[in-house]
Parts: sequence; C-alpha cells; structure tokens
Amino acid sequence: MKKYQFYIFLMACAYFSFSQNLDSIALVLKKAKDDTNKVNSLNKLSRQLNNTGEHEKSLKYATEAINISRKLSFKKGEANGYKNIGNIYINQSNYPKALDYYLQSLKAFEEIGDNLGIGKCYGNLGNVSQYQKDYSKSLEYYLKSLKYFEEVGDKQLIAASYSNIGEAYRKQTVFPKALDYDFKSLKIRQAIGDKQGIGNCYNNIGIIYKYQGDYAKALDCYLKALKIREEIKDKQGLGECFNDMAELYNKLLNYKLALHYGYLGLHINKEIGNIEQERISYESIAEAYAKTNQFKEAYTNYVSFKVLTDSIFSAENIKRIGDLKTQYEVQKKEAELKAKAFAQEVIVIEEEKRQRFVIYGVASMLFIVMVFSVFLFRRFKITQKQKLVIEDQKKIVEEQKILVDKAYEKLHAKNKEMTDSIHYAKRIQTALITSEKYMENVLNKLLKKDL
Repeated sequence: MKKYQFYIFLMACAYFSFSQNLDSIALVLKKAKDDTNKVNSLNKLSRQLNNTGEHEKSLKYATEAINISRKLSFKKGEANGYKNIGNIYINQSNYPKALDYYLQSLKAFEEIGDNLGIGKCYGNLGNVSQYQKDYSKSLEYYLKSLKYFEEVGDKQLIAASYSNIGEAYRKQTVFPKALDYDFKSLKIRQAIGDKQGIGNCYNNIGIIYKYQGDYAKALDCYLKALKIREEIKDKQGLGECFNDMAELYNKLLNYKLALHYGYLGLHINKEIGNIEQERISYESIAEAYAKTNQFKEAYTNYVSFKVLTDSIFSAENIKRIGDLKTQYEVQKKEAELKAKAFAQEVIVIEEEKRQRFVIYGVASMLFIVMVFSVFLFRRFKITQKQKLVIEDQKKIVEEQKILVDKAYEKLHAKNKEMTDSIHYAKRIQTALITSEKYMENVLNKLLKKDL
C-alpha cells in the first residue's frame, strides 16, 4: 500500500508542474486580442487540459474558442471547439452529450469542406458507437474516417484510424485482422515518432495477446505502453493501462498485483473523471477481492461498478443517443434534399441563362446581318447610280469621240486636198522654171563659142 501511495505522490508532483505551465499559458491568452490565433491556442489548451483530466477548465476554454469563432465567423475554430467538448464528454462517459457535440462539429466541418475535420468527426462517432457496443457501426465510421485521412495524406491520423479499425475488429473477436491493423499503425507511428500513438498501439496489441491467452506477450506490451505513457504524462493512457494490467494479473491469479494496478487505475480515472475506465477499475478490484475471499470489499466495489455501468448504459441514455443520431440523419437528409433542390434550381437558372444567351446571340447576329444588309443595299444603290452616271458619261464620251473622229476625217480630207494642191503647184512650178543647172550649162556653152 505504501508503494502505491508513493507512486501516486510522484505522479501528483509531475502533473502539478505540468498544470502550472498550462495555467501560465492561460494567463497569456487572457490578455491576447480576439483573433483566429487566439481561437487555435484556446482549442489546443482545451485539448491538453482534457488529457490531464481537468475537464472543467477544458470545457471553459473550448466554449471561449467557440464564442470568439462565432464573432469572427471562423467556422473551423468553432468546429474544433465542438469537437473538443465532445471529447470532454466522451471521457466522462456522457455519450449523448458527446454525440451531440460531435454531430455539431461534423456539420460545421462539412459546411466548409474540411476533409481532415470530417475524418476526425467520423472517428469520434465511431468511438461513441464502440462504447455503446455497436461494433459494426463503429467499424463503418472508422473506415469512413480512414478514407478522408488517406485523401488528405495525414500519416498520424491514418495510423490512428488503423488503431481504431483494429479495436473494432478486436471487439468482434476477429483477432488476426485486429493485429494486422495494430501493427500497421505501430509501424507508421514509430516512423513519425508519435510517442502517444506508440503507447496506444502497444496497449492494444497487449489486449489482443491477452484474449489469445499469450499472457507473457501481453504483459511485455503493457509494460512498454506504461513506460511511454509515464514519460509523456498521459493520464488518460495510464488509467487505461493500469486497468488492463489489473485484468491481466487477475487472469494470472496474481491478485495482489491485480489490486495494486486496479487501485492505481481507479485513482487516476477518478481524478480525470473518466467514468468508463473508473467502472472497469471497480470491476477488476471486485474480482480480485472475490478470488481472495474478501467478499465485503468485493461486494462494495461490485456495487460501485454496477452503479456506474447502469448510469452509462441506461435506457434513457441509449434512447437519447438513438434520437440524436436520427435527428442528425434527418437533418442531413433535409440538407441533401435542399442541396439537390438548389442544384436543380441552379441548373434551371443556368439553362435559362444559356437560352437567353443563345436568344441574345441569335438576335445580335440577326441585327448585325440586317445592318450589314442595309449597308450592302445602300452600297448597291450607290453603285447602281454610279454605274448609270458612268454609262451616261461613256455615252457622252463616245458621242464626242464620234464627233472628233468626223472632225478629224474632215480635217484630214482638207489636209489631203491642200497637200495635193501644193504638190500640183510645185509640179507646174518645176515645169515652168528653168533649172539652175540647165542655165549654167547653157551659159558655159555660150562662153566657149565666144572664145
């Protein structure tokens, strides 16, 4: 018992230091201006506080993130705030409220087309279905979640989906498939250095080995998971790991260690308000006491186990969860119908626009053709007029040419007549006038006679 108390004291010291650091961050955020950076920081702080079991503070900061996001119309910040609140309620085993906030988160992420956020929401819905023991439905959600993460290409979330799918198969006792997915998840987480994820994988693999009766391998995996979760101060993981070890030691008939780890788990799960794991702690403790004939303690712890079980799986809670799912499906169907109607309306509007465009186009073409026809007609009329003018001018030119030709012929005839008269006169003149050479010859003859 002293060893158990000392262990709790050491853990309390470590978490006190971690809590002080978170409080310092909260003081800085209080003075920061309201913007998207503040919203993101508030959501991150909310997640960290939820992991340490400080649900009231976690809820406060997630709510503040939602309120600022609404003021800024920052849909992604609002969606993450809803998701964080859903995580708080699922850790408190308040599944109806968890489902309500997960559905609000899914709706917000769908509105902005955030595939990463949608994938996370489907994973969370799978968790709710799993806690409600609807394993086929949880597997359906996990496979949907994986599809979105593969589209985005986020290795860490793909690995988380593999773990979830492995758990769904394990709950249905399909152990080969469960191990296959858990080892695929472990390989990715080791490659990217995701310590929390590695711890989760070892714990999940250990559970499968326990169901298969290989207790040595199961214990080895639990101890690996425990070491990692202690290093990173993962209270949520430690609470689950202590419970799994308590259950394993009950099977190994080591009831002293079963009680030791059962009480360690009970203390942490009570501290962080994880009712589901607190319930399992009581069950392991009750079994260990019963096996050691300590029936009073066994009865007390079994009653606590039964009370918490009834509160979680009450008929009213199951009905509320069913109602919320139905309401969401109805809203989703209505949204789909509205979207289809809107799409049809858009198609009609686009068709009308197209028809108007065609009509306007045809009308424009007709108008252009008419204008061009008028232009061509006017050009034709002008051409016709010009042709008539040219023909008239041609007639005048031809008439003038005829007159010129006649005048030329008359003039030519007169010129010929005059030329002929000149030639005739010249012949007469030539005939009448003695030539100069003849006179010279006569003169020369006379001179010779005188001598």
